[in-house]
Amino acid sequence: MKKRILVACGAGIATSTVVNDKITNLLKANGIDADIRQIKIQEAKGLEKEADLLISTTILPTTFEIPTIIATAYISGIGMEKLDQKILDALK
Repeated sequence: MKKRILVACGAGIATSTVVNDKITNLLKANGIDADIRQIKIQEAKGLEKEADLLISTTILPTTFEIPTIIATAYISGIGMEKLDQKILDALK
């Protein structure tokens, strides 16, 4: 079944684009079919019922019913392999 992923940052433009590219490549390399949607973090709560996973580059303002992952490693470059594995595990 196709997974649905929300990728959030403060404005839904800059850092979420970087993360989106990294996730797209990761999923493609691992044969995972997913729809990825870039959003502003403020939109996340209203969209969580439409997603299987929320990946954010910023602090989450509330709790969510779906799994959440903070993806600052894709911005800093530190801990990217660990983050890759965490995302893959969350999508199993």
